[in-house]
Amino acid sequence: MITTRSAAFVLALCAAGCGPNQIRVLVPPRLDLKSYGRLGLVTFTVENATGSIPQLLTDRFEEEALSAQPGIEMFELGPLDSTLDAARAQKIGKQRNLAAVFAGTLRVSRPQARGGITGNLVPHVEESIRFDLSVWLVSTASGGTVWRSGSWDTESVGQVSFAGGMLNFVAQDPKAAYGGIVNRLVNLVGEDLWSRWEWQTQTQTH
Repeated sequence: MITTRSAAFVLALCAAGCGPNQIRVLVPPRLDLKSYGRLGLVTFTVENATGSIPQLLTDRFEEEALSAQPGIEMFELGPLDSTLDAARAQKIGKQRNLAAVFAGTLRVSRPQARGGITGNLVPHVEESIRFDLSVWLVSTASGGTVWRSGSWDTESVGQVSFAGGMLNFVAQDPKAAYGGIVNRLVNLVGEDLWSRWEWQTQTQTH
């Protein structure tokens, strides 16, 4: 158990190691969502795969944004029938009175291994799969992209099958099956949304 005295000792050592002119400063997020006010969120698209993971990923990103910057308003726009280009973003902004819209794409790379055959003769995958996530924010005033971030990771996912030449995420409990990889991808992409503590050198005046 860490006592108050031991915690204070650790903090003192850290402060000493950082030098007498070092101060800990809270740095604002790289992407300030509060300046936009009302934000839209398009359901993320996925390449080379089908199933429940796009909605799971979209919901998780919304949770990340709302947790990082409480007070913002996020409106779920559902899936689009076309790409979120400049004209589409401007149209959505006028219709819904939104300042900017989030969109994202998940690219799923097929594993090298062929997997195996289940009891019902359905091919399934048990090898490592690569996931590449890209998320961007489009201004509805100009139609320009004002922020973009990406992340990637790999994971061995068992509850995936091949259907029509594509990977199909068919788990009965998507959060339990795919929650780990989704959380890691969103945590990396969402780093720009969080304030962070940094050590900075304090300038002394004489």
